[in-house]
Amino acid sequence: MQPLIGVLALQGDFAAHRLAITAEGARAIEVRTAQDLASCDGLILPGGESTTMLRLLNVEGLFEALRLYGQQRPIYGTCAGAILLATQVSNPQQASLGLFDIHVERNAYGRQIDSHIATLDCAHGSLEAVFIRAPIIRSVGPGVNVVSVHRGTPVWVDDGRHMITTFHPELTRDRTAHRAFLARVRDTTGRS
Repeated sequence: MQPLIGVLALQGDFAAHRLAITAEGARAIEVRTAQDLASCDGLILPGGESTTMLRLLNVEGLFEALRLYGQQRPIYGTCAGAILLATQVSNPQQASLGLFDIHVERNAYGRQIDSHIATLDCAHGSLEAVFIRAPIIRSVGPGVNVVSVHRGTPVWVDDGRHMITTFHPELTRDRTAHRAFLARVRDTTGRS
């Protein structure tokens, strides 16, 4: 049976992630409650606005459920999802799940007008990446693998359980990042 991937559906472009996962042959559901989360083999935290997402996580009682989930199962965070997973957040400082040993600086590429598209090279090949008010990973802890770099800083990192991209792979037709996450989930669960 194909793995079931949850996509946090409180804010951000969660529908595009769900479509990317199903295009790769896996099952996907939108996660809005802790009960939804319990059935998932892996989880995607989409881009959006991290302070809004934090507020909604607390309103829905999902913050602690996500933290506990991430101690056992793989999570993929994109853009704001990367901020939520990080152990240290700056510009300004804010709470996070503390599941991924990185320091991220919010909105570090600049304002909305500074958003851009880039071609990245990594072990998975070449891919198109969309950066929208993206965070910059300022430092990575031991055990964090840098998969791809853009403008001298990591933009795709992996710690063996979780994966982070500071760009939005769901906004392109390139499914490289989603395929990499699905491979991680399949390895973890044994589901193909």
